[in-house]
Amino acid sequence: MANKIFADATAALDGLLFDGMTICAGGFGLCGVPERLIDAILASGVKNLTVVSNNCGIDGVGLGKLLRSRQISKVIASYVGENKEFERQYLAGEIEVEFCPQGTLAERCRAGGAGIPGFYTKTGVGTLVAEGKELKEFDGQTYVLERGIVADLSIVKGWKADESGNLVFRKTARNFNQPMATASKMTVAEVEEIVPIGSLDADAIHVPSVYIKRLISGAPYDKQIEFRTTRARETA
Repeated sequence: MANKIFADATAALDGLLFDGMTICAGGFGLCGVPERLIDAILASGVKNLTVVSNNCGIDGVGLGKLLRSRQISKVIASYVGENKEFERQYLAGEIEVEFCPQGTLAERCRAGGAGIPGFYTKTGVGTLVAEGKELKEFDGQTYVLERGIVADLSIVKGWKADESGNLVFRKTARNFNQPMATASKMTVAEVEEIVPIGSLDADAIHVPSVYIKRLISGAPYDKQIEFRTTRARETA
């Protein structure tokens, strides 16, 4: 078995990055964001990126860093509402945005990883989402054809991995990381902890090692909170 473990994110991405590439980035809000790999992409200076992600981080956090550095030219996402720089670039015509319903986006990535080039869904029929796409009738209902996504690179964040690359996610961080881990020609994962082979329950593996080509330990991580809401303590 080839050694998949690299010293850091820069080493793990060596030879993989190029201008104009498409990157699938895992994460849901600020959960499960591959922070170390994003920082390495930022430092590399690679540009004209198409990024596929549920959301594009917030200002200065996660993929928001690559927006600020103007390394992203197109985003395929389902939610971008908490990023003012994204809003500014979009309204100024400086970035291309392809909005995709959240479930459809997850399925496009899953389908790409399963070798399925396209699928039909009712979601988006009769809206701007369906414009320019093939429509087809099934059992008297109209469906729109959506294409599977296969990126040049996937970057994902896991909770634990064994030394062979089997991945386990924790709670909400599993959203989008799991399908995106399969939806590319090369997947690089960062995790909080790498454990010996045999340490993980074989029935609890979320992404098998065959999909993970390179792996780093990114710990320690700081807990990011998107909206901090507090209230004054009640007096006795």
